[in-house]
This record gives sequence, structure tokens and C-alpha cells, in this order.
Amino acid sequence: MHLQIPVIVAFIFGLILLYLLGRILFLPLRIVATLLYNALLGGVLLWATNLLGHYVALSIPINPITALVAGFLGIPGVILLAVLQAIIAR
Repeated sequence: MHLQIPVIVAFIFGLILLYLLGRILFLPLRIVATLLYNALLGGVLLWATNLLGHYVALSIPINPITALVAGFLGIPGVILLAVLQAIIAR
């Protein structure tokens, strides 16, 4: 039983191709998962800020713009909205 060079090269090429295909398909899934995590965390923090914010006179209206900022940026987005609301309300 002897190994043929073309079979070995084809096997290595197939492994490399499979690896590259996996990397290409996994990257968008990771981006979508990150966006979903930020959106969920941002929405919960926006809700919690409104729930607890009335004790310190801070209310962030929930509309499409604030939802997008909180969804894309997550915690920093909610902090940004709270700071902007505090500056505007002053």
C-alpha cells in the first residue's frame, strides 16, 4: 500500500477549504449573536433606568431612536442616553 501524492494534496486542500468555509460562515453568526446580546441588554437596562429613574427624576423616553442606540451600543448606549437626558433636562 503506497500513498499517492495527488490524493494527499487533494486531502490537504479539502481541509484548508473546509476551514476557510467554516470561518466565513461563523463570522456573521458571531456578529448577529453580539448584536442580539447588546439589544437584549440595552433594552433591559433602558427599562430598568426608567423603572428606577423616577426616584432621581430621570426618565428616558422609549422610542425607535433610543431603542436603536440602546440596542446597538448596549450599556454605553444607555449611559449616553442618560447623560444626554440629564443635560437636556437641566
